[in-house]
Amino acid sequence: MQKKETLADFYTRYPSKVRPSESNSELAEMGHFNVCSRESCGKVVPYNRRDFYKISLIIGEGILYYADKAIEINRTALIFFNPNVPYSWEATSEKQAGYFCLFTEGFINVHRNDSLLESPLFQIGGSPVFFVSKEQEANLCQIYEKMLQEIDSGYIYKYELLRNYVHLIIHEALKLQPADTYFKYANASARIASLFIELLERQFPIDSPDQTLKLRAANDYAERLSVHVNHLNRAVKEITGKTTTEHITERVIKESKALLKHTGWSVSEIAYGLGFEYPAYFNTFFKKQTNLTPTSFRQ
Repeated sequence: MQKKETLADFYTRYPSKVRPSESNSELAEMGHFNVCSRESCGKVVPYNRRDFYKISLIIGEGILYYADKAIEINRTALIFFNPNVPYSWEATSEKQAGYFCLFTEGFINVHRNDSLLESPLFQIGGSPVFFVSKEQEANLCQIYEKMLQEIDSGYIYKYELLRNYVHLIIHEALKLQPADTYFKYANASARIASLFIELLERQFPIDSPDQTLKLRAANDYAERLSVHVNHLNRAVKEITGKTTTEHITERVIKESKALLKHTGWSVSEIAYGLGFEYPAYFNTFFKKQTNLTPTSFRQ
């Protein structure tokens, strides 16, 4: 998983989304807020944490990956995203409509000391997805449309009004029952093994020689998953029949072969990108696994 996505990263990823001017003294003091249509959003949103909250009204179909869960979105859904929980989105239908608003905690709690994390809608381990009826969808669309109109207005108290609209959406959601259709793991070992494989795969592909692999050993993955390394090894071996180290080795070799074959990077650049401190270590590792040196394989 990459570093937490910042607001600057978000606006770089979606340059068509106009960022409100933070020279506005009120907005600068109370935090950030914006509201947008989903129609220009990408079909795939990368798995990551963000440094802002987000409430999306998704009209379209797709798969939401949220923390260690996955949920199929097959009808209109209102979804609450917590900056402490990583997520990604994969659209499975051509039609992708709806709206979203994003904001920092300072914006929503400007007059109060309580945290949004205390809300049942944003609590870690809670259910962030609420499926809505056609009537509820129409009501929520109206609220988002009012926010879109208001953010472009010259009304002096518009951010106070926008904050009220956000609270209105929150209260509408509190009336609903959270979705409970998460894909269930067979047991705890299956869950841990699945999380390990997902974390392993999300490190690839290596897109630049400057992008070095962060997780290289079983201990690194155990620390990231907050489990003891022995527990991780047992779970992965039980479910897959291979050790954690075997999975890591196979994936690094697969990536190294792809880089040797399809890029013009030097062996030293590839070694660094894959987390090896010295090219000689990479040469020894590669030859042990393939019986060829990296240079011989490339030729």
